[in-house]
This record gives sequence, structure tokens and C-alpha cells, in this order.
Amino acid sequence: MLEDLADIGRDPGTGGYVRDAWSPADMRLREWFADQAARRGLDLREDRNGNLWAWWGDPSRRPGVVTGSHLDSVRQGGAFDGPLGVVSAFAALDLLRSRGFVPGRPLGVACFTDEEGARFGVPCMGSRLLTGVLDPGRALALTDDAGDTLADVLSRAGRKPEELGADPETLGHVGVFVELHIEQGRGLVDLGAPVGVASAIWPHGRWRFDFRGQANHAGTTRLEDRDDPMLAYAAKVLAAREAAVRHGVVATFGKVRVSPNNANAIPGLVTGWLDARGPGEREVRALVAELAEGAEVREESWTPVVDFDLGLRERVARAAGRGLGVEVPALPTGAGHDAGILASAGVPSAMLFVRNPTGISHSPDEHAERSDCEAGVTALAAALEELTR
Repeated sequence: MLEDLADIGRDPGTGGYVRDAWSPADMRLREWFADQAARRGLDLREDRNGNLWAWWGDPSRRPGVVTGSHLDSVRQGGAFDGPLGVVSAFAALDLLRSRGFVPGRPLGVACFTDEEGARFGVPCMGSRLLTGVLDPGRALALTDDAGDTLADVLSRAGRKPEELGADPETLGHVGVFVELHIEQGRGLVDLGAPVGVASAIWPHGRWRFDFRGQANHAGTTRLEDRDDPMLAYAAKVLAAREAAVRHGVVATFGKVRVSPNNANAIPGLVTGWLDARGPGEREVRALVAELAEGAEVREESWTPVVDFDLGLRERVARAAGRGLGVEVPALPTGAGHDAGILASAGVPSAMLFVRNPTGISHSPDEHAERSDCEAGVTALAAALEELTR
């Protein structure tokens, strides 16, 4: 199944993936998901926010156990971030069926829309809208790099923008959610384990910084006459690194937009996006407050710390460990996931991580060994069997 997806949205020059939400690549991925559901005789549904659900059993009669992840990517991302969780979900169902197992409650595979937030800037868009965390009016007004609003994009994709918003009926079908994901770090490498469970997701957010100056000619404007916002932006990038060290967090200016963006012109406006994360909210907020001094700043998203339910986490770890014949360790992560959004909304949720031998993610160099991916499927199948008895 991963090979089926290998060429969709792939940049032939870099080998990385560009799978923006509602792009042609994303629509092909949605078709692939629908085809996989049909091959297995699953009941395919798309909720009001574009999230896809493939059900084995009727969740309206009893809330079910759901697994899955997302298929969109960051720009120039890797092949495993998101798709591994969706592919492994279908593979786990196949494994259970091959054993003759019949779940005692509905079992679903989910594909959440726009988890990465690459196009409109807000991560976990589908799950945030589903749970009511994100106001639909704000979401519909978000624009992509071409200036198109989410409302425009949804209309062109044949969806109804006015239906966006909290969906308690769909959310009520999810009794438990278990997301498998490639680990986006080297924790499992250091622990010598192919699979782990998530203990917590660090609090994290994104902030927009605008630096305004005076656009002018690069060749005729004396240095002393310049009002160059790029200098203020560059200073803020360096300050973020120094502040992150002091506060014990991580901070990244990974996206920048320059206007008018001419090689022979001093910019009039520089906009940079700060991503900040850490083990505690107080430390992250302190860093942002320090960097915000003297700057024009707007918070675009915030996710508080998520401590996954200890009882469910241990139950999943024990089942996975029995399936693999090894102990499955628990570890925190600084990466955000739809499982964290659902957990914060009160849905019992857990995560399984598959070892990443280099720790590299959000890059074409992201990788997982086939044997570890297979171990992930085995662990996920064992957890689903335990939870659907």
C-alpha cells in the first residue's frame, strides 16, 4: 500500500512530498482511501469537515474503536508521516480478519484532513473543527499562498463550506482512538525498541510575526537611510534560538514571506512564523512573551499539553507487547497529532510509534525499516483486538 502512494504528490527533483489539503494530490489520496475501504467492504463516510471514516460495523449502535492518521504532508515531507498510520490501520484489519477475528464492537479507520496545516497555517484542521476547538468562521477565512480562502477551495472541491464545524454525532461514534505514527525523533533508537507508546504531547503553538519597514531601491538607498525589516526579522531569529536555550524549549522560524520579494529591493514587509514547543506551557509562553516585545505578533494556533490516559496507554502497551513478544516503552513527543486533539476533547486516545532509524522527519530523508513497520502493524492489531473484544 505504501508503494501505491509512492508517486502521489512526489517532487521528482527532491524526492519529497507536497500533499496540501484539497489539492489534486490530496484528492487522489482520498480516492485511494475510498478504494481501500471498498475492497474490504467497509462503510465509507465523509463528515462535514472532510474527515474520512471507513467502518467495520455500525458505530451508531455502539461507539467504536478507531485507528488511522492522515495522508496530507508538510511541503517536501517524507513518505511515512501520516500515511504509515493509515496504511497500518488497513493492514491491521487484514491481519485480524486473516485470523478469523470478529470485533465485539465497531472498528473504524480514519483519515483526518489537513493535519499538517501546510496550506492554511492551522495544524490538525480536520480534528480541530470536528471537536469544536476551531471556529468555522475563522477557518473559512484562512487563505493559502495564492490568496484563496478555505471557503473558496472547499467550494471548488464540491464541498459545502457552510457545513463546517463541530460534529458531535460523528465524534460520538468514536469510543476509543489509537493512532500509529512514525516516531519523529530518536527516542526508540536510543531505547532499542521497534515500537513504543506515547506518554504525552508537549504543548505547542504557532505565532505570526510581522516586521514592517520601507520598500526601497537596493542600489540607491544609503545604509543609514534604510528602514529594512529584514534586519529586525534576522535579529528575532537569533534571539529565538538564544531564548529557547534559556527556557529549555525548542523554537523555530521555519516559514518566512517577504514583500515585495525582489532581489534588488529592500523589503517593505517581512512575515515570519514561529513554532515553539516544550515540556511545559509556562516555559513556552515565557519564550513567546520575551520574543513578542517590540514586535507585531498574532497567535495562530495553540495546543496545550496532552497527557494520554494512563490506563488506556498501559492497556495498549501490554497488548502490543504480547503481540511482539517484547516490552513496549512509553515516551513523550514534541510533535502534534490528531490523537492529541481528540484526547483533549475527552475521547480516550493512545498512540503507537514506529522506530525512525535516523530520527529525521518532515524531510525527504524520513525513513522506517520494513521490519519495524511490520512490527507496528502487529502491535496495532494486538491493541485493536484487545480493545474490541
